[in-house]
Amino acid sequence: MIFAIDVGNTHIVIGMIEGGEIRNIVRIHTDPRETATEHIIKLRQITDFYGLDPTAFEGSILASVVPRVTEPLKLALETLTGKRVMLVGPGIKTGLNLRVDEPGSVAADLIVGSVAALTHYGAPAIVIDMGTATTMTVVDKNRCFRGGVIFPGVKLSYEALSGGTSLLPDISILPPKKVIGSNTVDCMRSGAVFGTAAMIDGMLERMEAELGTPCTVVATGGLARHVIPCCKRKDIVIDNELLLRGLWVLYEKNR
Repeated sequence: MIFAIDVGNTHIVIGMIEGGEIRNIVRIHTDPRETATEHIIKLRQITDFYGLDPTAFEGSILASVVPRVTEPLKLALETLTGKRVMLVGPGIKTGLNLRVDEPGSVAADLIVGSVAALTHYGAPAIVIDMGTATTMTVVDKNRCFRGGVIFPGVKLSYEALSGGTSLLPDISILPPKKVIGSNTVDCMRSGAVFGTAAMIDGMLERMEAELGTPCTVVATGGLARHVIPCCKRKDIVIDNELLLRGLWVLYEKNR
């Protein structure tokens, strides 16, 4: 069994994977202020809860987009397991050819999602990750990572909207019953959900036109389950465990 950990700006997702099967998943809030000791305490609580011995884990793989969390968490994992942690970053074998201007600047989560999509769904593929930011990344038919687009995340955008206006409230991101809202909350929810769905539909159409070929589309992230069903395109696969699957693939490639 291994720890597979994805550090995002809002949440840290911890997966315990054995033989490619995800046994347990835990989500905790990302806090850049936490020390290695605090991470050790949390990880110990998690393994105790599941009745697991961290020293029995074969290893760990870590993908992080929050540098202040990376080193303390890495140290915590190495202290608990007694084994070196594999970091997703430059030098790791991915099976992807990064055809972008600055390959070293590609975020770890984009690599992990692309590897997972390529392995489990084939190429060409477009990966939509709806987290703090919404990203859409492209792997072409030759297994080349071609880049993509980055939008402000839906929740982040609407927190900024409510925080920057006097009369608009903070809302939960849920689909309203109809596109034309008849009250303030439903108007905002329509923009958040149907507006984002329309944007995704439009961007998929433009991306495939630019590539000159249709793509398999895979979506992940906390808000995908609310937004993707509202897209006009109905062949988008929702895979909430995509990044954990990608971390397992990378661990196997580099063990």
